[in-house]
Amino acid sequence: MTLPILYNCPPSGNCYKVRLFAALVGIELEIRNVDLAAGAQKTAEFTALNPWQQVPVFQDGETVIWDSQAILVYLAETYGKHDWLPSDPVGRAKVAQWLSVAVNEIQHGPADARLVKLFGYPLRYDDAAKASERTLKIIDDYLSGHKWLATERPTIADCAAYPYLALAPQGEISLEPYPSLRRWISDVEALPGYIPVDQ
Repeated sequence: MTLPILYNCPPSGNCYKVRLFAALVGIELEIRNVDLAAGAQKTAEFTALNPWQQVPVFQDGETVIWDSQAILVYLAETYGKHDWLPSDPVGRAKVAQWLSVAVNEIQHGPADARLVKLFGYPLRYDDAAKASERTLKIIDDYLSGHKWLATERPTIADCAAYPYLALAPQGEISLEPYPSLRRWISDVEALPGYIPVDQ
């Protein structure tokens, strides 16, 4: 049996979203690490998989999906059943809301701060730190009245949001002021099958 392939970069929170969800639902993957520093994402072979020359890319037989949120949707539909992606319109819309937050507010807040502090990206750290404060406060307030992000149980929304929220301290963004967010992070880490980012 041929395993689905994840084109991966170990420090990437977006790649980790996919590895985390796969671990939670028991999907065995073939991991192919892409050496971004060496420009492996710019080769003709990789560009044929993803014209944006970014990881992650997921290949399942003839099916190729890029973008971590899209991969999570595919995996939930194909392997995770409706436990992780609701079938009802309201549940799906609520998941979609948080997938959007993951690639907007979370990306341009704690994720960008991490890129600056950990990898030296030429981004404006002050802007990322200010955006982080607003984003984390809103999410913390929301989680003070909700156990999970989208529904009454964990969904791919939680997998999409978790990495860059949990890794915020790597961008020198403290989680101390956000008790409900820290509780939610602990709840994600207590899920059966959970793996840390470096696994």
